[in-house]
Amino acid sequence: MNTTSLRILLACASLVASAGAFAADQAPSAAPQATAAATELTDGEIRRIDAANKKITIKHAEIKNISMPAMTMVFQVRDAAALGTVKVGDKVKFAAEKVNGALVVTQLQPAQ
Repeated sequence: MNTTSLRILLACASLVASAGAFAADQAPSAAPQATAAATELTDGEIRRIDAANKKITIKHAEIKNISMPAMTMVFQVRDAAALGTVKVGDKVKFAAEKVNGALVVTQLQPAQ
């Protein structure tokens, strides 16, 4: 291997190592913020329940972790059993996340 090829190879290896270190430094700081925001519950009111399709319509306050303003929205639910704990008109507290491009209710409980 000639000197020029060796220098190019070493430069590429250095760039790859630097990029990996940069990504490793960034990942831990981003994860705790997302987790904290995802556990914040939002106030809402049940407008419709579609148990057959695991969907629920909620009139809700701002959902900060997904940057959604207050509105009425149809969500999928992660756990269909949660739909049995509420009825249309109930005030609730819930958490929602974007999962594979869909808006999903991950926690649902009656408001107190």
